[in-house]
Amino acid sequence: MQSDQLARTNLNDAVEAAVREMIVDGVLEAGARLNEVHLAERLGVSRTPLREALNRLAAEGAVEARPRFGYFVAPLTLEDFEHSYDIRPVLDPEALRMAGLPPPTRIEALEHLNAELWRTKSAVARIALDDAWHLALIDHCPNRVLLGLIRTMMVRTRRYELVWARAHDASAVVEDGHARILNELRSDNLAGACAALRDNLSCAKPTIAAWLKARISGEDGASS
Repeated sequence: MQSDQLARTNLNDAVEAAVREMIVDGVLEAGARLNEVHLAERLGVSRTPLREALNRLAAEGAVEARPRFGYFVAPLTLEDFEHSYDIRPVLDPEALRMAGLPPPTRIEALEHLNAELWRTKSAVARIALDDAWHLALIDHCPNRVLLGLIRTMMVRTRRYELVWARAHDASAVVEDGHARILNELRSDNLAGACAALRDNLSCAKPTIAAWLKARISGEDGASS
């Protein structure tokens, strides 16, 4: 029974990732209605895991569920990006504060993961490693509801980061914000680490917002 449940979970995750990639790559265009029968056939799955995946993607804002009409690809909007991106700089530092100062062994593990992130050339893989690093940083937060909210917001902003990464050399990072956080933790300065984490989670917003605004303006101009 447990193995069956695990298999279903893995399938749902795989279908969700595949549909998200199709949205990010533009295979499924913004505003398009998703034909569940055709999409399920294309992915080689039944409609049950596809429906589960679409419900998850609706929760993160990547698709819109319209009663009696089905699912549609949600457009990228500046308002959604700015509202969503402002949340984690509030939530994550609080989770780190509640988790407290990590022992040296955990700091060392975070350093190794950060080194792996910097060695990675793929922008998509780097985004995944960055998510893993931030989750590892706050993993010992006792408030599991807070951690769940952070994971939800992490997924909600991911498609913006992925679309931006597709258009840029996102492997060229100017500053290692994680290093500053780790330095503060090594100095037993939890408040400083929380402040550094807040800055790290906010620093990309102006760049992505400016690009997204230009992208949307270009699309509007092309359609007029």
